[in-house]
Amino acid sequence: MDPSQISQINLTPDTLTEFLNTVVTVLTAFVFKLIGAILLWFVGRRLISFGVGIVGRSLKKNSRVDSTFISYVTSVLAVILQVILVVAILGFFGVETASFAALLAGAGVAIGAAWSGMLANFASGVFLIFFRPFNVGDFICAGGVTGTVEEIGLFVTTLNTPDNVKTIVANSKISSDNIQNFSANAYRRVDLVAQLHHGVNHLEAMARLREQVSRIPNVLMNPAPDIEILELNIAGPILCVRPYCHNQDYWQVYFDTNRVIRETCGEAGYPVPEQHYAIRQA
Repeated sequence: MDPSQISQINLTPDTLTEFLNTVVTVLTAFVFKLIGAILLWFVGRRLISFGVGIVGRSLKKNSRVDSTFISYVTSVLAVILQVILVVAILGFFGVETASFAALLAGAGVAIGAAWSGMLANFASGVFLIFFRPFNVGDFICAGGVTGTVEEIGLFVTTLNTPDNVKTIVANSKISSDNIQNFSANAYRRVDLVAQLHHGVNHLEAMARLREQVSRIPNVLMNPAPDIEILELNIAGPILCVRPYCHNQDYWQVYFDTNRVIRETCGEAGYPVPEQHYAIRQA
């Protein structure tokens, strides 16, 4: 504005009073809205804490729900409700919330696209925690890794392999593949074979092995070990030697059964199986 025009403004007492009244009215309305927004914020926060607490306590009553899952659910719920509270306060001040909501939706889509792998792991982690195909301490084969479960997280699962290597596997890889839980059943089977010579009486060898394998520590008698002819090859019959044991005794029974097969066949004087070749005359 030109200085000459400013000098032409007629600042009468009535004009000044009207201006001050307008300023006071605007400031009063703003202060009341500010106080209302502060009260809405504190009351909303209290209600959110109360509601999230109820949800958390309800989930804790279910023994199948993991504590990690409960923590993540309550945290996500609290964040969502607080965002809704902020949008409501902005609307109380007269801010256009439609564009703000669209901005949040766009940000959510962008974050989802950028973190698609993480979100897949998160969804798989929720599946693993809720449905429990395996528990901590179980010996499993999942995602191409065999080992004992050390931790089930929302994004990754930690396994300790038999050679004592800590291996971290993405949950999405586990849930998208077959899962073998060796600890789920009361016992498991050890699968071994014994190659016999053609000249060996297979019934006698089966009886000897059945007796000796049954004496191995931690081999179950019910079900009894399976000693049968598995197949035949050019060297002779192949016996399947299959004792049953609890999961924690698997490797001890595995190695002891191999030793018993060797010692039993050696003490019986069985000839060593050999390949048979046909020699062609030139």
